[in-house]
Amino acid sequence: MTRWRWLFALLCGLQVAAAQAATHRDDAGRQVELSAPPRRVITLAPNLTEFVFAVGAGTSLVGTVDTSLYPEAAKAVPRIGDHSRLDVERVLSLNPDLVLAWHHGNNGREIAQLEAAGVKFFYLEPRRLEDVPRALERIGALFGREAQGRAKADALRGRLEALRRRHANAAPVDVFYQAWPQPLMTLNGEHLVSDMMALCGARNVFADLPQLVPRLSVESVLAADPAVLLAPDLERQDGDTFRRDPSLPAFAQWLRFGSLTAVQRRWLYALPAATFTGQSPRVAEGAAALCGALDEVRRERAAAR
Repeated sequence: MTRWRWLFALLCGLQVAAAQAATHRDDAGRQVELSAPPRRVITLAPNLTEFVFAVGAGTSLVGTVDTSLYPEAAKAVPRIGDHSRLDVERVLSLNPDLVLAWHHGNNGREIAQLEAAGVKFFYLEPRRLEDVPRALERIGALFGREAQGRAKADALRGRLEALRRRHANAAPVDVFYQAWPQPLMTLNGEHLVSDMMALCGARNVFADLPQLVPRLSVESVLAADPAVLLAPDLERQDGDTFRRDPSLPAFAQWLRFGSLTAVQRRWLYALPAATFTGQSPRVAEGAAALCGALDEVRRERAAAR
């Protein structure tokens, strides 16, 4: 009888181990095998930190980058550098069983050193709007928290769908998003910022450019003559509201072009950087800020007719 109990316990243990072991495909196209949900994790981008906390796995974090400031508990996680330079020795000393990295966004040389030392990486890069709730599900599965990941993803999809329905018949607005002033840069139609514009009933005037982050000339913006000029609000990273302030430094180079529709009408808006372009679980807040700004433009445009 004891022997049968021992065999039964062994089989149960093997079944549990098999259930916990899993292979996950990351955004670098690699198969990442995990024998169990990771317990010592390092994130190399602030939005990745947010994903981990969002599925309830924040206590597994043993290291992150300097810019991981949300949620509040993220500020207590030990720092291992920033996007431009990682402390390789510090990372190794923390003995992570998994590092979450931003595909195309982290320093390749330092990551190569860590991979050569045996550190396991999972790359994530939610580029389109629909990728963000999917990332919540993937992170949930990665940490053995599938139910939490699905619940967060469903809630996010619901908020985005509500905004989409509200603006399904909204009057179109031509928009230029200034990702960076010098050199002048924007985002094309393959980025989730462009998806957010479409959700709010707007059109990215540089959607058709081939590069994800194209460089522009001032002349190309003047030729496009967007009705609205957007920029990230670096002073106010968080939230779901916009700031209309032509005096912000981001807009300084445009005020001398009085022929530009956005300048004439003072339709220059700053949106909270972390929620608008952060590609994080708070993307619905950024979308709400954008839709709010564009709704104001539509009201003023209609009143002027």
